[in-house]
Amino acid sequence: MDYPFFQVQHYIDGQFVDGGPRFEIIYPATNHVIGSAPEAGMAEVDAAVQAAARAFRQWSRTSVAERRLILKQFAQLIREHEAELAAIETWDVGRPISENRAGYIPRIAANIEFFADFAATHGSEAYPMDNGYINYVLRQPVGVAALIAPWNIPLLQATWKMGPALAFGNTVVLKPAELTPIGTWRLAQLAHEAGLPPGVVNVIHGFGPNSAGEFLTKHPDVRLISFTGETTTGKVIMTVAAATLKRVSFELGGKGANIIFADADLERAVAISLRSSFFNQGEFCLAGPRILVQRPIYETFLERFQAAAQRLNVGDPFDPATQVGALIAREHLDRVSGYIEVARTSAARIVLGGGRPELPAPFDQGNFLQPTIIVDVKPQDRVCQEEIFGPVVTVAPFDEEEEVIAMANGVSYGLSAVVQTRDVGRAVRLGAALEAGTIWVNDFFVRDLRVPFGGMKNSGIGREGGHYSLEFYTEAKTICLSNQ
Repeated sequence: MDYPFFQVQHYIDGQFVDGGPRFEIIYPATNHVIGSAPEAGMAEVDAAVQAAARAFRQWSRTSVAERRLILKQFAQLIREHEAELAAIETWDVGRPISENRAGYIPRIAANIEFFADFAATHGSEAYPMDNGYINYVLRQPVGVAALIAPWNIPLLQATWKMGPALAFGNTVVLKPAELTPIGTWRLAQLAHEAGLPPGVVNVIHGFGPNSAGEFLTKHPDVRLISFTGETTTGKVIMTVAAATLKRVSFELGGKGANIIFADADLERAVAISLRSSFFNQGEFCLAGPRILVQRPIYETFLERFQAAAQRLNVGDPFDPATQVGALIAREHLDRVSGYIEVARTSAARIVLGGGRPELPAPFDQGNFLQPTIIVDVKPQDRVCQEEIFGPVVTVAPFDEEEEVIAMANGVSYGLSAVVQTRDVGRAVRLGAALEAGTIWVNDFFVRDLRVPFGGMKNSGIGREGGHYSLEFYTEAKTICLSNQ
């Protein structure tokens, strides 16, 4: 097959520049080198932060209406390059192109456009006092925002952070994951073309410890950090941020429960479970890899779910018929496969998958794994407790409502859950009882940008979305007016 070669650069102060040793970019589906990117050192990180700090003085004073026009132009350019960005995300991640074409790029544009409109239309607060004094609240940008995006949905997460940060008047230094630098580099080009002033958006590349990530989160002129990624990394960043009292917003790991009651629409339950299990090869913090099925329909569901998962097409991510692509890297494939081996050595049974699929060259060299279903598990098993982040799910029965609530809440994570039932009262009870930041009833991954998004327990700190993003990306200032 023909491979592109992406010569990725940093974007600092309105210029595309190199700096630091270059590292290879690998296509997950074949492990072929498709480009290289520079690793930012302390000098490049400082240059980006200083550029953002200088630009903040002007951008923060730019009228909301003017910022809105520029950001909407940015969103429009994203839409105009939909096909290109969809392909780039597949080269970056190994996700099937069919998923990138199914509304993914318009959602990326919407992340920018929504917050541009929100910032321009959001009102302020006023509190008259009985003695005639009036308090009113100003919302002002915080400063330089460090935005650290993950490798699983890099374009979506980058714009989810950029949209509110920029719309509310902050300037940003964005660091994508080292495994997926291409898409954010292209975003920087579109931001430049849209007319965002130099220094307002900066993109640097590199790794975490003793590299761009560490230097950025430690920088004294960074005032806030929005991070999506692994829980362990989030704890490290929080420790570093404490030294300079940076505000933080973290979306971390997940181990969501997908709860299916006996009264659920069985056909729909299978379809929802396929998506919540195997979308993006299961490399999705919002996934529902713990499927809990009420006992009267357990065997029937398992039979139908297994048959449907077996029909999923695994292979070339650029083939429109492909439904499951490649895992991000060989190291990650080995990690996910390790959990399957743990299951093999326990009392659990693997009823589907568990190995590498047979694929023609060059995909036989890629990071592919069969959709895998594990049964006869106990809630305390590692495969039920730890985030696997791959196309591996467990299916277990339950009897009563209280029992399944305890099972669902019995992990250290609390990002999302799915409840499938026709009983509205039960849905309300489960919605209140489950320890998760987002709970979908009879569907999966439906997002409204106005509502709060984030996790409980080890799944994160804070919420973003709508006015929750306003609270994180702005300072609230009270002005008390005398009546004299």
